[in-house]
Amino acid sequence: MNAVEIQNLSVNYEELSALKDINITIKDKEFVAILGPNGGGKSTLLKAILGLIKPSSGQIKVYGKNPQDKRNSIGYVPQFTKFEKSFPIDVIDVVLMGRLKFGMNFFHKYSKEDIEFAENIMNMLDIYELKNRQIGQLSGGQMQKVLIARALCTEPKLLLLDEPTASVDVESKTSIYSLLKDLNKNITILVVTHDTGFVFSYVDKIACLNQKLFYHGEPELDKNIMDKVYGCPVDVIAHGEIPHRVFRNHQEGN
Repeated sequence: MNAVEIQNLSVNYEELSALKDINITIKDKEFVAILGPNGGGKSTLLKAILGLIKPSSGQIKVYGKNPQDKRNSIGYVPQFTKFEKSFPIDVIDVVLMGRLKFGMNFFHKYSKEDIEFAENIMNMLDIYELKNRQIGQLSGGQMQKVLIARALCTEPKLLLLDEPTASVDVESKTSIYSLLKDLNKNITILVVTHDTGFVFSYVDKIACLNQKLFYHGEPELDKNIMDKVYGCPVDVIAHGEIPHRVFRNHQEGN
């Protein structure tokens, strides 16, 4: 059975079109990267798959069901930019949140089995020694692994990640993508990223998105596809402190 099937999906925010007529199928245990410019609808697509955004038209199936019916089978790592570093919560408490099923209270009492499961996940991700550390004391790469651990505690069949390596160093990026590739042996992974220099070595397919889906296939791109996706001639695409670079002037109307 396919992990995700999207047919004729469009999403509008009032008069603004975020996604237009998207058709894509993601097979079980595929590792797919979604590429595209900021504001191109990448995060919107993830939220639609999660069932957090209602399509304006079209349909989404997650393992043959509506997204709302498969919530407990989907793990989600949101885009991590800012958080309150003084918030009094330790790593173990963040990870255990993944054991909360839909409808459970935040103050739910975790079982011994829940705690053991969370600790096993942290061991697997090599962050067990951080379990009692307050989250404000973590590096960017450590925090991303904590968020991945929380998502894995849901025991997902499908893992969605939104810019998991934004604002982390090169060593952390390599570590995170290597981890995801290993996890991909057992679960389907869909990741939104700008890190084309890293992701191509790990994924099975890429999907190029800018409101419309311009490409879905093998992780190889030519200049013509990138020009169409980004609306201008792109030479290098990067994220964080290194902006994307163009080698010709942006064309009016692109």
